[in-house]
Amino acid sequence: MASSDKSKRPRPGQPDSTAMPPTSWAKRTGFRPKFSGETNASDSGQITSLPQVQPKPKESDSNLDLEAGRPKPIPEKPSLPTSNGETGAVKPPGDKEKEQTPPVRKRRDSDGGRNLGANGHPVAAGEGSRRGLRDEEAAAPIDVLPQTVVDDDGFVSRHAHMKYELRDTPGLVPIGLYGFQHYLSMLGSLILIPLVIVPAMGGTYEDTANVVSTVLFVSGLTTLLHTSFGSRLPLIQGPSFVYLAPALAIINSSEFLGLNDNTFKHIMKELQGAIIIGSTFQAFLGYSGLMALLLRLINPVVVAPTIAAVGLSFYSYGFSRVGTCIEIGVVQILFVVLFSLYLRKISVLGHRVFLIYAVPLGLAITWAAAFLLTEAGAYSYKGCDVNVPASNIISNNCRKHVSRMKQCRVDTSHALRSSPWFRFPYPLQWGTPVFHWKMALVMCVVSVISSVDSVGSYHASSLLVASRPPTPGVLSRGIGLEGVSSILAGLWGIGTGSTTLTENVHTIAVTKMGSRRAVELGACVVIVLSLIGKVGGFIASIPQVMVAALLCFMWAMLTALGLSNLRYSEAGSSRNIIIVGLSMFFSLSIPAYFQQYGISPNTNLSVPSYFQPYTAASHGPIHTKFSGLNYVLNTLLSLHMVIAFLVAVILDNTVPGSRQERGVYVWSKPDTARREPAVTKDYELPLRVGKVFKWVKWVGL
Repeated sequence: MASSDKSKRPRPGQPDSTAMPPTSWAKRTGFRPKFSGETNASDSGQITSLPQVQPKPKESDSNLDLEAGRPKPIPEKPSLPTSNGETGAVKPPGDKEKEQTPPVRKRRDSDGGRNLGANGHPVAAGEGSRRGLRDEEAAAPIDVLPQTVVDDDGFVSRHAHMKYELRDTPGLVPIGLYGFQHYLSMLGSLILIPLVIVPAMGGTYEDTANVVSTVLFVSGLTTLLHTSFGSRLPLIQGPSFVYLAPALAIINSSEFLGLNDNTFKHIMKELQGAIIIGSTFQAFLGYSGLMALLLRLINPVVVAPTIAAVGLSFYSYGFSRVGTCIEIGVVQILFVVLFSLYLRKISVLGHRVFLIYAVPLGLAITWAAAFLLTEAGAYSYKGCDVNVPASNIISNNCRKHVSRMKQCRVDTSHALRSSPWFRFPYPLQWGTPVFHWKMALVMCVVSVISSVDSVGSYHASSLLVASRPPTPGVLSRGIGLEGVSSILAGLWGIGTGSTTLTENVHTIAVTKMGSRRAVELGACVVIVLSLIGKVGGFIASIPQVMVAALLCFMWAMLTALGLSNLRYSEAGSSRNIIIVGLSMFFSLSIPAYFQQYGISPNTNLSVPSYFQPYTAASHGPIHTKFSGLNYVLNTLLSLHMVIAFLVAVILDNTVPGSRQERGVYVWSKPDTARREPAVTKDYELPLRVGKVFKWVKWVGL
């Protein structure tokens, strides 16, 4: 920390002892630790920025107390009164040059040339007043753990807050428990998407159960592939919410509205064809090395509004479905909020069970309460049978209550009884995929948005569990394998692509489990569970109102996780505030124009109101003589995440701004990674595959 004593100020032209050596990685790239955006996990599972820690000289390593996680106190030198009446330590004359005072740098930017920290707060310079230093201490985050040690390049050298890091193998039993816990904490992200799209395609409860089992199988398989031959980070793969909106847009296309027989299989085959082509494009981006070039355009100011727009895009679906049985849906939301916020610090046997298992616990309690209400006859009406089709109901009283009975009762699904005990998901189980270029082109654009999402997840998770962030080559390899994983998802038929789930970062920070082996073992357990047909049937039996309530929480979490990427930039910069604000506003306003164009209040909609935003392809404002082009443009411009990405990527890469202000993602250099054995062990491919493809720079380190 800087001192206010004039005698301790660095002289003009005097070399600063805290400046990094010219040969260091950080000096060559212009990286500054106080803008690095490195993260630490607080006690509440929140990811916060690290304090502005200056790199310590190597001589101070002997003063580190490894058990306490902070330097041992050094005996103070005798203090004598100074000229202003305060006491000060007597130092030899040579100690002036050893003062660790950050250099004063003036920069000219849109914020008046003030030196702003990572969160936009003014940073006290070396010549600041004593009041400025006290303000800086008061503004320091209180949740940051002091155990973190920053190395010469500004990266966290040891993540003392993590229970297990990337290559740790504590034993079979702990790994198995933590791996299953990791998957269970992300249960909502894995199972909720099939519960939305299968009924929208006209599928039965049996179809929903089969798709759920297939999702579990594909998630376990692609996770094993990714941790072995992808980025090698402990990231669970699965159906992403990024693919949900375009899937719903294809499902609600006008050409499918007139189908009567086998609607589910017909639409699923269309989705499979579009996903396979779009995923092939994503694999080409990764393995061709183009993704390493696109990284120059993808920064935190681009990732944040893009992912936040994914969560906000489903606002019309969330509470509209909860309102169909509001007493059950609202209770579900309140339980999840209670566990994840108010009870998050309660530990049982050293585990924060309420924070980690907020979604499954809330679901279990609400489901049990709804079962008791159903058995008590709260949703039973005299002479009414919920299994009778609405078109065959004669009584007006039953017509009035049939919708409430179907939404609130928990015994309307027959998926569990009709599901077999054993079922093996196999490729092309729904039939041969159907390929249409207009739907495939939509999915190609969506695969780019999915890659943007994965870039943010790779960076944030690597700061938590790995020795350094991955190199651009490792990142390209991960994106390429995600494309291969989505091809497998298209062949098996899960309705969406398989990609890195955004919720991984939050789960790792909360559970403090970063072991790659734990995630791999958890993937094996999920594959085994996918072969038990009753598991899929049980999940398919979750009432739709509870699914909608959980989705409200999941989409809110996704929005917050997207915006949390701004911690890697100067969030208080007027440049970034305007870019993010414009991106968020236009991501809501422009799609609303396309979704509402040509629809009058008296229009008789052929789809439910909560699916109406995904029908823009049939009535959008773009009308040319090419119907396929109309479909592509009206569909893409009605997707919130596409607009947010276009606005953010154009503004962030054309509006001037320094690297610190923009928060440019800092990736490891290949030559630096090869020199460090820890980085090589973190990211190198197994079975000597990396040596075979060493000549391909975007596959190896």
